[in-house]
Amino acid sequence: MTDVVEPLPGVVPARVRHAPTGYLLYLGAALLFAINGTVSKTLLLGGIDASDLSQLRATVAFLILFAFVALTRRSALRIRRREVPLLVVYGVLGIAMTQFLYFAAIERMPIGITLLIEFTSPLLIAIWFRVAWKHPTKPIVWVALVSALVGLAIVAEIWEGLTLDPVGVAFAVGAALALVVYYVSADVQVQRPDARDPVSLTMWGMGAAALFWAIVQPPWTLPADALSGSLHLFGVGGPTVPVAGLATWMVVLGTVVPFSLVVVSMQHLRASQASAVGMTEPIFATAIAWVVLGEALSPVQVVGAAIVLGSVLVAERNR
Repeated sequence: MTDVVEPLPGVVPARVRHAPTGYLLYLGAALLFAINGTVSKTLLLGGIDASDLSQLRATVAFLILFAFVALTRRSALRIRRREVPLLVVYGVLGIAMTQFLYFAAIERMPIGITLLIEFTSPLLIAIWFRVAWKHPTKPIVWVALVSALVGLAIVAEIWEGLTLDPVGVAFAVGAALALVVYYVSADVQVQRPDARDPVSLTMWGMGAAALFWAIVQPPWTLPADALSGSLHLFGVGGPTVPVAGLATWMVVLGTVVPFSLVVVSMQHLRASQASAVGMTEPIFATAIAWVVLGEALSPVQVVGAAIVLGSVLVAERNR
């Protein structure tokens, strides 16, 4: 069954949406992102800095997408002047900062806990819709927000003192805010009557992120031997994988493919719906990190995680 999605303020989409398609596409993206969490942390533990990893991810992804768009739809390489401000916001704040802050956080904390904090973004989106765009908000949304904060406190085991790295927590909170920018800016762009196709939108977002990193740290400052050698999976004694192979996975299956799937899915879903489906990523990522990296949550933390995810789900179903 198809349905027409309610437009954002000032936007008049003419497309017919098919929510099940959007959910399926985003679920695939969430699984690939979850796998990429362990791949990225393996690279970080191997000595690559979070900023270098973010720059590599955005730059190579942009080049791959640019080549694809140039061969398949050259007209999409043109940028309209009015697109530039939103593309810069989408690429720098929505993509570059989400990636960097996430990498910086998982260097200091387990992947699952980092994602739980980051994926409170649907609640932040609900607050943004209420405050900025005056969308009506049911009282249960505010109850869910409080409940999610309680769940996060349980995950942090605050009765033991602050057991989580405070700098890591700050990075994860920053990633959550950046993810809000990503969802909302992508949502606005794909719902325009003259919206870009998802691949070129992702390409220019990555391009803005790559340009940002090129200004902050010129490419020639990257360590020449960053991608040489091999790293162990499953701890010392486990199978070794070439660093270049892990980096290739991170860029292609951990970036180009899932980001494109996200943007395609948002042609069928609202930002709030897409971010709710994205809650499966912490579940997938926690399981994968437990198997590969040995990162396990305590039973109490699992309860807290369930409260967080349940709270976000309730808020999204009642917003």
